[in-house]
Amino acid sequence: MNKFSAVVFDLDGTLLDTLEDLGDAVNRVLADRGFPAHPMDAYRYFVGDGSAVLIERALPESVRGSDVYRDCLAAFMADYDQSWKVKSRLYDGISEMLDSLTALGIDMAILSNKSHGFTVNCVQDLLSKWRFKAVFGLREDVPRKPDPAGALEISRLLGVDPDHMLYLGDTAIDMQTAVSAGMFPVGALWGFRTREELQENGARALIMNPEELLSLI
Repeated sequence: MNKFSAVVFDLDGTLLDTLEDLGDAVNRVLADRGFPAHPMDAYRYFVGDGSAVLIERALPESVRGSDVYRDCLAAFMADYDQSWKVKSRLYDGISEMLDSLTALGIDMAILSNKSHGFTVNCVQDLLSKWRFKAVFGLREDVPRKPDPAGALEISRLLGVDPDHMLYLGDTAIDMQTAVSAGMFPVGALWGFRTREELQENGARALIMNPEELLSLI
């Protein structure tokens, strides 16, 4: 008997390494408008709250909330729509982990703060081999993580109580979402953030590689 019946995954920094495509797209938008670009490591902390917040963090404070900001956000969306899969890939061990979960009959779902359209594109292109019973990015009518609304919607759709669901993510936002939803929070140490951040925000387990998830199931 498995301890958990379902797993909810974050996407960026958990299943997919998307950092360089995101950072490159933003840096192109900034450079085109005369703003300084950022080193790739900075984007580990810029991402996680959706495209609008990503652009806000990347821009100088003086233009946040202005027409310049709105122009940059639109330009990023257009650029990333064409460039999102230049370097993005599955992390090592993800394929094997998803194969094993499928073999065990574990329901799987994805919940991301990436815009819903981009989330669906990523899953259809890079994760089409596996069946996810729900794939949700950031939608206008649902509060973004760490609000638990999306996670609880997945619980209802799957017909699995939150306390029988494991949540795997790589940021404070993911751990807070899992805690608020009553799911079991697991931190992915191969992702964008630190062990300390995950622990401080409620991770009940930390794993160094994807295959370790199976020992928790």
